[in-house]
Amino acid sequence: MRLFIAANLPEATRDAIYADAAPLRAATHAVRWVAAPSLHVTLKFLGERDEAVVADFENAVRMVAARHQPVEVTTTELGAFPNFRHPRVVWVGMTGETALRAIARDIDLMVAGLGVAGESREFRAHLTLGRVKGEMSSPDATALAAAAQARPPARGFAIRTIDLMRSELGPGGSRYSVLAAVPLHARGT
Repeated sequence: MRLFIAANLPEATRDAIYADAAPLRAATHAVRWVAAPSLHVTLKFLGERDEAVVADFENAVRMVAARHQPVEVTTTELGAFPNFRHPRVVWVGMTGETALRAIARDIDLMVAGLGVAGESREFRAHLTLGRVKGEMSSPDATALAAAAQARPPARGFAIRTIDLMRSELGPGGSRYSVLAAVPLHARGT
């Protein structure tokens, strides 16, 4: 099964962020847009794993969650990796980068003992809004960049759990399900 570790958003926040991205979706059809229920912060992609090791990954998540407190974040600017001239991924950024990077780093270290390769890129806190289907035309890239100039409202929310997730690929895209939602622990608890 395909597994990853994520921070999920409250449903109302996901829906609001999805609605905020309507101008981006209207700007181009060259992007495979993420559905509202699938918006999340990926902390670590684990890849294909045998069902027998799910409990080991859940234990790793529990150990990391015990060392971190909930994180208050607010969405910020719209962006694209690597940039809007040649976008591959369209995203919305967020505050809380330092705390989320520390959680992601601890997860990376913890799952290394379970045979998962370490990250080669530095963690950047973001929500993926969509992925470019192939090569984007210059007019589409220009329209997307123009739509991204309209800054959406800042959406604040708390990340209170680290979630072990399953990803099932299907004809309509990936479907995600939570295998374990592990609460982050506040200091002193």
